[in-house]
Amino acid sequence: MNDGTELLSLVIEAHGGIERWNQLKEADIHVQIGGFTWIYKGQPDLLNDIHYRAQLHHQYGNYYPFVSQDNLSVFETGRVAIETKGGELIEELLHPRASFAAHTRESKWSKLQLVYFASYAMWNYLTFPFNFTLPGFMLQEVEPWTENGESWRRLEVTFPDYLETHSKKQTFYYGEDGLLRRHDYNAVVLGGVPAAHYVYNHKDFSGIMIPTKRRVYSRKEDNSFSAEPVFITIDILDVKLK
Repeated sequence: MNDGTELLSLVIEAHGGIERWNQLKEADIHVQIGGFTWIYKGQPDLLNDIHYRAQLHHQYGNYYPFVSQDNLSVFETGRVAIETKGGELIEELLHPRASFAAHTRESKWSKLQLVYFASYAMWNYLTFPFNFTLPGFMLQEVEPWTENGESWRRLEVTFPDYLETHSKKQTFYYGEDGLLRRHDYNAVVLGGVPAAHYVYNHKDFSGIMIPTKRRVYSRKEDNSFSAEPVFITIDILDVKLK
């Protein structure tokens, strides 16, 4: 095992390079999000066909249109909200992560809790692996993993407390080309369920390689996964970076 510096350098170059990343400020994606999680949490269909606009260098994002054509969601550190396009506040939740404290895996979510989970998750997915260069990240390369006849190098990442994310420690699997293949975590707001998150169909958008298909499954004790149910599906139709 080593500190992960060499692997991170390879991975960042494979995904477009830090110089190109630093030229970009904002992403706007057209995405279809489904899966069992939203039904189980009592908030189905809100993200079936939607746009997500995110700032790339700090945690801020909007799903739009959200619930109605005139509204959008707001995600920023310590706050989520639903607002009109004109900025009029409809509903907000401060310190959203604390609202999950008494939840069990069976607990239902409010719309604002869905906004929190879906927003921080998508922000992270759009900014991996470049956000690993931010202050406070700790990286370690751990033993490789063999799956489907491929050997994937693995990076164990410890996140800083100031970022909203699934869990403090997460593991990322990379192919020989340096592109992400799989991402493991235990999402705290989902009761710590072990997840195996697979990514596919990387495409070049303005010089940045982004996977356009994601599927999240339950991770077993032997590090394999259960094919059913599919917890979350993400299909990106288009990405605009600027």
